[in-house]
Amino acid sequence: MGDFEFSLLARGGPMMIVLLVMAVVGLVLFVERTLYLHRGQIRSTAFVDGIKNILGKRRVLEALTVCEETPGPVAAVVKAALMHVHDDELKMRFAVQEAGVVEIPALERRLGAIAAIAQVAPLVGLLGTVLGMATTFYTFMTGGTEYATASALSDGMWQALLVTIGSLTIAIPAHLGYHFLHGRVRAIVRDIEWAGNEIMRYLQTEYRETGEAEGNARPAPETDLES
Repeated sequence: MGDFEFSLLARGGPMMIVLLVMAVVGLVLFVERTLYLHRGQIRSTAFVDGIKNILGKRRVLEALTVCEETPGPVAAVVKAALMHVHDDELKMRFAVQEAGVVEIPALERRLGAIAAIAQVAPLVGLLGTVLGMATTFYTFMTGGTEYATASALSDGMWQALLVTIGSLTIAIPAHLGYHFLHGRVRAIVRDIEWAGNEIMRYLQTEYRETGEAEGNARPAPETDLES
């Protein structure tokens, strides 16, 4: 079986080697991106609710520690907001947006390479098909016979068919893989935007209102009244 498969690859011509390299590169990139995005995607609602519970106890340092220990861009954006917990809304929003700008390109990294493989593979297959047909006509032209024979046509036709099959076999999974990863990235980006807006809203309203209420509730220091 292995010899048969190797024979098919060899009969596919030089473009089969190019397609094989593209297939290996695409598979490595897909696996790497899948693992990276899996590590970066967390349950953002549960995470933000947990941070709120910690902040409700006025433990900002503990909340920062939780953000540092949690992987992913959502935790990085929440941490950026906590670093400016005592600043005004403009500075806090700028810090959150800056953290998002840093994290989003890391999520989209190498997706363009997978898309390029999906788009270029059919073109490589087309080139191999044309080369195979050219080989067929060249063999027929130089064969010295009046009529085409099966042996004269088989090599070029095999090359054309095999390289076409190989290119489509690579392009279809590459397209599916790209759209799958792109969907994961969009889901994480939505989580980043929601988490950033939610933690800013909480810090600017409930957290500060609670702090002010606790400050007003403290008894005033007793003073000695002169008789």
